[in-house]
Amino acid sequence: MRSAVLALVVMTSACTFPSNASETTTDTTVPTATERVATTDEDAYPAPEFPPGLDWLNVDSPLTIEGLEGRFVLLDFWTYGCINCIHVIPDLHRLEEEFADELVVIGVHSAKFETESQTDAIREIVLRYGIEHPVVNDAGFEIWRSYDVRAWPTAWLVDPDGNLVGRHQGEGVYDTVQPVLQALLDDPATTITATELAVAPEQRVETVLAYPTKLAVDPVGDRLFVADTGHDQVVVVELSTGTVIDVFGDGSPGYRDGGGDEAKFNGPRGLALSADGKALYVADTGNHTVREIDLDSGLVTTLAGTGRKGAWPPMGGFAGGTPLHSPWDLELVGDSLYVAMAGSHQIWALDLSEGEIGPYAGSGREATDGGSRLASALAQPSGLASDGYRLWFADSESSSIRVVADDEVDLLAGAAEDLFTFGHRDGIGPDARFQHPLGIAWDGETVWVADTYNSAIRAIDPDTGATETFVGGEAGWADGPEPLFAQPGGIEASNGLLYVADTNNHAIRVIDTATGIADTLVLAGMEGFRRPAEDGLVVAEPSTVIEGAAELVLDVSFPAGYKVNPEAPASFVWSAGVGAVDPNSLTVVEPEFPLTFDITVEASGTLVGDIGLVYCEEEKESICLFEQVQIEVPVVVDPAGGSVMLVHHEVRLPEGLEP
Repeated sequence: MRSAVLALVVMTSACTFPSNASETTTDTTVPTATERVATTDEDAYPAPEFPPGLDWLNVDSPLTIEGLEGRFVLLDFWTYGCINCIHVIPDLHRLEEEFADELVVIGVHSAKFETESQTDAIREIVLRYGIEHPVVNDAGFEIWRSYDVRAWPTAWLVDPDGNLVGRHQGEGVYDTVQPVLQALLDDPATTITATELAVAPEQRVETVLAYPTKLAVDPVGDRLFVADTGHDQVVVVELSTGTVIDVFGDGSPGYRDGGGDEAKFNGPRGLALSADGKALYVADTGNHTVREIDLDSGLVTTLAGTGRKGAWPPMGGFAGGTPLHSPWDLELVGDSLYVAMAGSHQIWALDLSEGEIGPYAGSGREATDGGSRLASALAQPSGLASDGYRLWFADSESSSIRVVADDEVDLLAGAAEDLFTFGHRDGIGPDARFQHPLGIAWDGETVWVADTYNSAIRAIDPDTGATETFVGGEAGWADGPEPLFAQPGGIEASNGLLYVADTNNHAIRVIDTATGIADTLVLAGMEGFRRPAEDGLVVAEPSTVIEGAAELVLDVSFPAGYKVNPEAPASFVWSAGVGAVDPNSLTVVEPEFPLTFDITVEASGTLVGDIGLVYCEEEKESICLFEQVQIEVPVVVDPAGGSVMLVHHEVRLPEGLEP
């Protein structure tokens, strides 16, 4: 067949690789960045084969280029910390839908950061972003080198004969690939012979929160606001009890203003509360907007952005008509709402009184240059904090903490050389090392950092840049004096406590800054706002009972070697039309199973229980896990029934912890 040529497009919206990192030679000759792919069969370039022994996701067994012949293949070279790569995901999904019978997309994950190279970490991102096409972990850059890739993201198109068509670097994959692919399909010489590719998408158990990323704390109003990013919602929690008191967003991704239960968000992240506590500002990252929630009426409106990612170069203007670039975090100082614009490598300022928005720091070029705030170069700023004068930000792709003050951008702590110097090391200023930090907070004395890829909470002296690891440093889950976290993405400070969005643990953690002891904030009452997916429900055996007073007996069994955490409160919330639960039995410290709840049965129906409890290893209580589950109990009222309903739940260890 005659191949079309996919023109090479090198855009500013791409993350380049260190020049000396891709010099390793390979046995496979492919076009260089300045060449075009041959246009005849005689001079065709066969697509390099995938090396054996790599980890694959979303498929039951490894794929091969040979086995994919008969259809077009689009190879997406990406690394999940790169915002430009994340911007490509909707393009890939659009191509997959449009060419469902002719095209298969393969994600080739070639990690920039050490943590990103771990298959389990990639799996979490695949689940977080709803990626269902096959993904291969190219941790050693074997596929990267064989395809002569030089930047993230890069797309290579392979024809049904297994030959290279061409490549594209940067964003804009749909606009570049779609016309080429359509032209090839319109060519009578193109034949699609392969059947549909069998995929096996990764699965996870539904949790009460899903990949929470950012928080806002209101100690006066006893409220904690949570960006429940994986559920596309904003959750309001009563701080003192952990009870969910409100939810905004209908739980599905989209873009729609309106009442709290009808509005739609798409991967919301940064949150900021107005000074009077009546409005919550939301960085609606996936929709490239800043939204406002009226906390009295529940109405959700768009404050800035158009719902579409802005073109390049980024330009400010009237807030409601100015396209934004993946706003990731917010910080309110007076009438200025600062926006960490991760997608354009800038910090923007939204004037709430005038309704104008525009760049505040960063030229839009991705680098580590300091100096004048508008001429400086940032690298995917993703977290903001301020003392009213200084504005600190977590510059994630440079793995550093930087500060804006006196119209200058300076380094506070972390790497200053380039975008590829990172690690985990305490030290002063540029001697310290971070790994893709996303969260930052200020408590009046210390700058606190959620050092995301190091799964650590770090403390920085704002005057000297002296950096220490406060807690964490190894991915996992443990409460107590030696807590563990899993890629925490957000952190807030209030009244001697740190509130952490422990993203990959799907939980909110609370740390005492005086002792370093951490606890998990157990949420209760979510069942009144959201039903989990079917595979996240536990359906008990039906119970036949008489009408009137009855007892619900709940028995919970734990894996061998584990027990209930004696210090963490466990919550048990039951609701349904069949009866009412004794409110005094909703929260229990150190529960002893079986537990008995008094209820009043009025009619047949379904009793729904929301259970949250912490359990630990018997021999090492600092290793604790969290179980949140919803149980449905079908109830049948019959005069011949009994007065006791027995329900048993078996707690299972998360994947990877089984013996």
